[in-house]
Amino acid sequence: MSAKIGIVVGSVREGRAGEAVANWVYKAAAQRTDAEFSLVDLKSFNVPILTSGTVPGAANKQYDDPAVTAWSRAIDALDGFVLVTPEYNHGVPGAMKNAFDSLGSEWARKTIGFVSYGADGGIRAVEQWRQIVANFHMVDIRSQVALGLFTDFGTDGFAPMERREGELTGLLDNLIDATDRMRR
Repeated sequence: MSAKIGIVVGSVREGRAGEAVANWVYKAAAQRTDAEFSLVDLKSFNVPILTSGTVPGAANKQYDDPAVTAWSRAIDALDGFVLVTPEYNHGVPGAMKNAFDSLGSEWARKTIGFVSYGADGGIRAVEQWRQIVANFHMVDIRSQVALGLFTDFGTDGFAPMERREGELTGLLDNLIDATDRMRR
């Protein structure tokens, strides 16, 4: 059975660039035959701010809110992830961090690769994500795609530089290889 990789849109903002970026990732990934890919749009889950008195890691996937339960099921069904993440104020986006923190074992011992975007390619957000995902023993893929707002977006929206396709292929190759190894 092929690995199941979720392409997670990590922004919920109106007019977000992440949706176009995630669709670009999905279009490239869907042409592959070495894994199954799906889009996971955080915005569609409407995950509430984490206020539960039960620590998510101790909740045993029994959450207080049906939106969190739906988010849990979507994440738990996947073997690995491509997180499409913006960089907000030199850091990770709050809605995605909250959604990440709202779960526990659903993330554990899975793989993750990053496609980031921002004024400087979103690299600071990814470096923070690497620290965050380590808590769940996730394997983060070293190769990443870092899209610049001034080089990969134009007046008509998302327009990645030509070299980005090769970078994305490398990320997906490494992610699928690591995911297959983790599943053995």
